Amino acid sequence: MLTSFVSDYVRYVLKGGTKFYAWMGFLAVLIVGMMYVFYLQNTDGLIVTGMTSQIHDGLYFANLVFLVGVAAGAVTIVFPAYVYHHEGMHKVTVLGEMLAISAVIMVTMFVFAHMGRPDRLWHMIPIIGIYNFPNSMLGWDVLVLTGYLILNAICGFYYLWVKYTGRQVNKKFFMPLVYISIVWALSIHTVTAFLISTMPARPMWFHSMMPIRFIATAFAAGPCLIILAFLIIRNNTKMWVDDSAIKLLTTIITWCLGIALFLTMSEVVVELYARTEHANGLYYLMFGLHGLTKLVPWFWAAVILMVTSFVLFLIPAVRNNMKLLPIPCIMAFAGIWIEKGMGLIVPGFIPTPIGEVTEYYPTFVEVLLTVGIWAFGFFILTILLKGAIGILQGEIKYGAAK
Repeated sequence: MLTSFVSDYVRYVLKGGTKFYAWMGFLAVLIVGMMYVFYLQNTDGLIVTGMTSQIHDGLYFANLVFLVGVAAGAVTIVFPAYVYHHEGMHKVTVLGEMLAISAVIMVTMFVFAHMGRPDRLWHMIPIIGIYNFPNSMLGWDVLVLTGYLILNAICGFYYLWVKYTGRQVNKKFFMPLVYISIVWALSIHTVTAFLISTMPARPMWFHSMMPIRFIATAFAAGPCLIILAFLIIRNNTKMWVDDSAIKLLTTIITWCLGIALFLTMSEVVVELYARTEHANGLYYLMFGLHGLTKLVPWFWAAVILMVTSFVLFLIPAVRNNMKLLPIPCIMAFAGIWIEKGMGLIVPGFIPTPIGEVTEYYPTFVEVLLTVGIWAFGFFILTILLKGAIGILQGEIKYGAAK
């Protein structure tokens, strides 16, 4: 029966129209480009990137941190569906789990890209590797991310298996895993925040507000991507996502985006009201330092995107209009990507603990490798969502005529 499930799933996913094949072909081209520059990076070394001994976390790590939040954001579907029994959310919960799986896969790929020596990845495995687990936050990060991937894979594919075979969900087995995954979703981004906020030598990161800020932005960016996926599904498949589910997600985004903006404003006021040397990283990000201003446009672009999208989400005529809704979703998603990536990771290294000021900007290799990893993630997400929708719609079921 398992063989039948896999073969039916694959057979269904391979079918599609012109738009489907064009989309997958486009992603495949980007993936090939990613493989080429990944080969260059592994033969020539990290010298082909813009990273240096002063700034050793760049575009790769920025995307890693952001995507952990996107993965955690899937809980905004699971929690209302299973804790508050929201009917509209319950119908599409498995789609959120497919998004979480794809996001964690992308996180893993960014780990490979960031390391420079993927053959040493085994050192990150708790107990087996050389990292001092359980004292190493990196070891804990690997542990919680792996656990979250396994939990979502089990929950998601078990639910699809039940639908495929026409059986009933075994709640004694399924529900404990769901509740564990909800708590685990909070842990993955909290531990990722601890990964950088426990560094006293980096004053821009070294404060207790970081985990709260990470959770707030995760529960804004994740639902933005989920809404965009839902709208694409509604317009291109036979599956209908209820308006109630989308409207609940917009409410979550609005609250979390507002909290994130408040936390950012609080940090700016506290750090710059009586500016000390510890605030130089934030000052560099906002206004530049010693004539170096490469990241200043990134910061203000993030502010404009996040504030504008927040205002648009507050307007009922926008957030309830399914044609206009993608605009604030894209703006918020892009703004948080900047704020959490280039606007947080890189300036944390400027200036260095001994006062050196140097700048970072990603090279073509980094950009193409990053775009390729995102393309691979969307490639996997498309396959997972297409198969899941086929099962939910009854187009893939056990014993059906081939």
